Amino acid sequence: MTEFGGFAPTLTDAEAGPTSGGSSTIQGVGGRVDTNLVIIGSGPAGLTAAIYAARANLEPVVLAGSAPGGQLMLTSDVENYPGFVEGIQGPDLMAAMRAQAERFGTRLVDTDIDRVDFSERPFRIWSRGTEYRAQSVIIATGASALWLGLDSETRLRGRGVSACATCDGFFFKDQVLAVIGGGDTAFEEATFLTRFATKVHLLHRRDTFRASKIMVDRATANDKIEIHPNTAVDEILGESKVEGLLLSDTKTGEKRQLDVGGAFIAIGYRPNTEAFRDWLDVDEKGYLVVHDETGSKIDGVFIAGDVHDHRYRQAVTAAADGCKAAIDAERWLEAQGITEAATATAW
Repeated sequence: MTEFGGFAPTLTDAEAGPTSGGSSTIQGVGGRVDTNLVIIGSGPAGLTAAIYAARANLEPVVLAGSAPGGQLMLTSDVENYPGFVEGIQGPDLMAAMRAQAERFGTRLVDTDIDRVDFSERPFRIWSRGTEYRAQSVIIATGASALWLGLDSETRLRGRGVSACATCDGFFFKDQVLAVIGGGDTAFEEATFLTRFATKVHLLHRRDTFRASKIMVDRATANDKIEIHPNTAVDEILGESKVEGLLLSDTKTGEKRQLDVGGAFIAIGYRPNTEAFRDWLDVDEKGYLVVHDETGSKIDGVFIAGDVHDHRYRQAVTAAADGCKAAIDAERWLEAQGITEAATATAW
C-alpha cells in the first residue's frame, strides 16, 4: 500500500496503478479507497470544492473524469473570470485550479464513474474496478453542451464556434454572427449578441420554435436579428477560423452559403446526471434538484455547479457553488462527529 501526501487509501484487491501529475494524483486499477469526501467532477465547481475541502483537512479525492476540466477546456479566451486583467485561456485556468487543489493535498483520479450506491454510509462509487467509499460526496459533474456533430464544428471550436454567448460574445464586435437553435436559449443568445454584432442570423431546422412566445416576439422585433426557419447547417466553413456556413432548406433541399464570423450553437445542454437519477431528485430537464443551497434529498450528498444550475452556467457561479458545497460538507461531517471542527482560518 502506497501513501499519497499522508493519506493512505485502503486497497483490498490490488495495488493502485501508476501515478501521474505528481504524488497527489492517484489512478486506481483495482481495490478500495476510503476517505471523508469524494468530489465527482473537475470543472470550476469540483476543483473549488477540492481546494476548500483540502484546506479543511477533509482529504478529498476528486474523480475528475476521463476528460477532466469541464467546459472551460473547450474555451479559448476567458475574460470574465475575476483576477485576470488580460484574460486567461480556459485550459490554463483549469490547470491552475487543479494545481492549487493538489497543493493542499487533494488526490485526483482522471476516471469516469461507473455507478454509485447512496443507500447508506459510507457512500460507494465505482470506477474502473476501484470502489471508493466516502462519508460525504459532492456531485459537480456539470452539464455538457449539445453539438451539431460536424467535423468542421469540432475543428473550429474556440475559433469562432462557441456554445456560450455570454462567455464569448465580446470577442465578436462588429461582426455578422449566426445562432443555431430554436429554444429559449437560442433566442436569448441571439438577443444578447446584438450588443456586439452588426447582424445576428438565427437558424432553426423547423418552422416552429420551442422558445416562449415572449422570446420569439422580442427577437422578431429586433432589427439586428433575422430568423431563418427550416434551415439546417450542413458545414461550418473556414480553415483557421469561422468564415461562413453551408446551409440547406429542410423542405426543398436547396443549398446556400451564409457569410458569418462566428457560429453559436444553442441546441441545448445535457446535465451529466445519469449515474444519480435513481438516487436523487431531478427536475423536468434532468438537472439535479438542490435542497437548502447545496444539499440533496440524501444527507451527506451535496450538489454544486452546472449539474443543477441551468440559469447562469458561468465559471464564477460554479466556483461559488463549489465553495458553498465544501463548507456545507465540512460542517455536516463535523456535526456527525466524523471530523473535528475546522479552525477559524481554515477557509
